[in-house]
This record gives sequence, structure tokens and C-alpha cells, in this order.
Amino acid sequence: MKLNEITDREGALKSRRRVGRGIGSSKGKTGGRGVKGQKSRSGVAIKGFEGGQMPIFRRLPKRGFSNASFARKYQTVSIGRLQQAIDAKKFDAKTTVTAESLVEAGIIRRVDDGVRILSDGELKAGLTFEVAGASKAAIEKIEKAGGKVTVLEKASAKKADKSDD
Repeated sequence: MKLNEITDREGALKSRRRVGRGIGSSKGKTGGRGVKGQKSRSGVAIKGFEGGQMPIFRRLPKRGFSNASFARKYQTVSIGRLQQAIDAKKFDAKTTVTAESLVEAGIIRRVDDGVRILSDGELKAGLTFEVAGASKAAIEKIEKAGGKVTVLEKASAKKADKSDD
């Protein structure tokens, strides 16, 4: 017996009903859709439509609260990416690494809520960091290379800052 000789037993697979293939097929002419109307046409998707009655998703009140709008958006920078920028002479190893200095060097595009340093890659230069956050592994690698990390105090939420004005 070979793989190409294996088949199902007789009667194990029933062929599907071919809709709209003549009156003798028992699903001919209208194809089981009835006569006329929107649902007899093709391309109809009436999800949630209840025949003009107010749909259940509009009858029921909204519940719950989402904290997503208050989430902080940090720009992440790996120490390997910083080392690449130093090697390419885009970033000066003597300057303090801040969000603004990273934007000037072209490493990140915008500051958002601050910069968070991640530990991917290796760092050779002893840099001084003033950032919103850093992973434990990144702090270890930076201190091992002779650098220093200062984690800035978290500013109040964006929404609160705008309401003060």
C-alpha cells in the first residue's frame, strides 16, 4: 500500500449540496433563499439588524471603564542601538542621554511620555542616562560599562496636564 492509494471508505464522504443547479436538485431556482427581498440578494450582511426594532446592542446601556486612554506611551531604545549610533558618530558618548538628545541624534522621532532603555545588545561606552525608565538588565549592562542611570520622576498624566492650562 502506498500513500497515493489510501482512500476513504465507500460512503464516508457525502458530496455537498450544490445550490442553484436546476429544479431537480431540490435547491434550484431560488436556492433556498425564498422569494424576493433583501436577503435573497447577494452581498447582504445584516448583523444586528432586527427588522427596524431598536437593536439589542443599542437597547442595553454601556458598562465598564477602560484605562487605555490614560496609558503612558514610552519610546523604547535598546543599548545596542545607542552603541550603533555612537559607532556611526551620530551620538556623542560624552553627552548625557536624555529624550531630547536622542531626538536630535535621530535615534527616536518624538519624546511622547519619555524614553525607556532596554537591554538588547552590548554597550562599550560609559554613558550617563536621564530617562523615564530602564529595564533591570539594561541598568546592569550600563553600570558594568561604567555608566550611570537616573530614572526621572513620573510626570502627572497627560490629561491632567492639559486641564491645568
